[in-house]
Amino acid sequence: MTYLGLFALQHRGQESCGIVSLKDGEHIHHKGLGLVADNFTESELDRLSGKTAIGHVRYSTTGANLLTNAQPLTASLKEGPLAIAHNGNIVNAAEIRERLKKEGAIFQGTNDTEVILHLLARDRAERFEDRLTNSLSQLEGAFSLTILTSKKLIAVRDPMGFRPLSLATIKDPKSGEKAWVVASETCAFDLIEAKFERDILPGQILIIDKDGVKERQLPAKSQLAQCIFEHVYFSRPDSVVFGRGVYHSRKSLGKILAQECPVKADLVIPVPDSGVAAALGYSEESGIPFEMGIIRNHYVGRTFIEPRSQIRSFGVKVKLNPMSAILENKRVVVVDDSIVRGTTSKKIIRLVRAAGAKEVHMRIAAPPTTGPCHYGVDTPTKEELIASSQSLEQIREFVGADSLGYLSVSGLQKAVSAKPNEFCAACFDGKYPTELFGH
Repeated sequence: MTYLGLFALQHRGQESCGIVSLKDGEHIHHKGLGLVADNFTESELDRLSGKTAIGHVRYSTTGANLLTNAQPLTASLKEGPLAIAHNGNIVNAAEIRERLKKEGAIFQGTNDTEVILHLLARDRAERFEDRLTNSLSQLEGAFSLTILTSKKLIAVRDPMGFRPLSLATIKDPKSGEKAWVVASETCAFDLIEAKFERDILPGQILIIDKDGVKERQLPAKSQLAQCIFEHVYFSRPDSVVFGRGVYHSRKSLGKILAQECPVKADLVIPVPDSGVAAALGYSEESGIPFEMGIIRNHYVGRTFIEPRSQIRSFGVKVKLNPMSAILENKRVVVVDDSIVRGTTSKKIIRLVRAAGAKEVHMRIAAPPTTGPCHYGVDTPTKEELIASSQSLEQIREFVGADSLGYLSVSGLQKAVSAKPNEFCAACFDGKYPTELFGH
C-alpha cells in the first residue's frame, strides 16, 4: 500500500524514492535514485514485509541528488531503529548543523532532514515523545514528517502548516480492523481506497500504535503559512489540500484571471498539463471557446538525448506540439500557471505563432513570481526570476506575446479562499513568514 501511495505522489518528487517497513520491531528498507516504478520489483516488495511502513519520493531543495540523501533516513537510537520521511525545508538547518558538528556530530548526507536525527539522539529526555517535541521545537520552516520507530508510526506537521499532511483510515478486508494512513495529498488515499478523515493540524503530532492514536502539540506560532503554490501548481488537481479541492481552486484562478485580464480572442488554450484547469475557468468566464491547441507527449523522460543537429526550440517541441488545424489564423489566449525565467514561455509562444496563430495573448493564473521559495519548492534564485527585475511590458516583449496578463495577489487569495495570516505567498508578495537564517 505504501508503494501504491508513492505512485500517486510521484509528482511531488522524481529524484529518489524509498520505503521502510516494520516487522517484529525491526526495520527493513529499500531506497534508490529515480522513479518508484524503476526501483521496486515484486521481490523487493516481498522483502519489505510487515504491518507498518513509511515511504518517500524526493524532490531536492536542500542537498544534492545522492543516495545518501534519499529518504526515509534511517538511524539506530537507544530505543531501537528510527526512520524519518520529510516534506519541506528547514530554514535554520545549516545553523543547527554547524553547531552539532562543533559538538562532534558526524553527518552522512547533505540534506536538512538529518539534523532532526541528531537532535533526537542528543536530547536527554527519557520519553521519546518528549525528545521529539524538544527537537522539533528548535526547527524553523517547513516540515511535514512521517516517523517510524520500533513500535509507533508518528505524523507531524510544523506549527505554521507550510506543507499539507492528511489522515485517513482503511479497513483490513480480512479482519475488518481499522488502520491509519498518512499522506501528503488525498489522491494517495483514493488509489488504496482509504477514507479521508481530516487534515493533520499545524503543530500537531499524531502518535499511532497498537493502542490507537494519541495527540501532542508543538508550541504555537503567531500565524499560519500554508503554501498557496500547492493550489497554483504543486499538488495534483484531484487532491483536497488545506481543506479545498485543488481542481476547484485552479478553475477559480482562471475565472478571476478572465475578470482581471480580459482580451478579445477566438480560442483559449492551456499549456498542458499545468494550465488546463485555469484555462477551462478562463474560457467559462470569458465565453471564449476552449480547445486543447497544444498536445503534450507524456513519455519524455529526463534522460532524453537531444539530436546534435540544430532544431529550433527542440527542448519544448519534443514535449509540446501545437495543432495548426486549430490555431491557424486565430487570436489565441495561452493560459499557464507561471512564468519563471521566461525562456519556456517564449518558446511556446513561438511554436503557437509558427502553427499559424495571428495573435497570441499570454495569461498567467498566478501573480508574477518575484522571489524564491525557502520552504520546499525548488524555485530559482531571485536574479534568475524574470519578474524580479523586469516590468510587465519588458516580460511581454521578451516572451513575444501580443499581450500579457497576470492574476493579482488579491485575486489569487480570493480564488483559494485564503484568509489573512493563513497562507504563505512569499514567492509572489515577498512577505516571508519566518527569519531566513542567511538564505
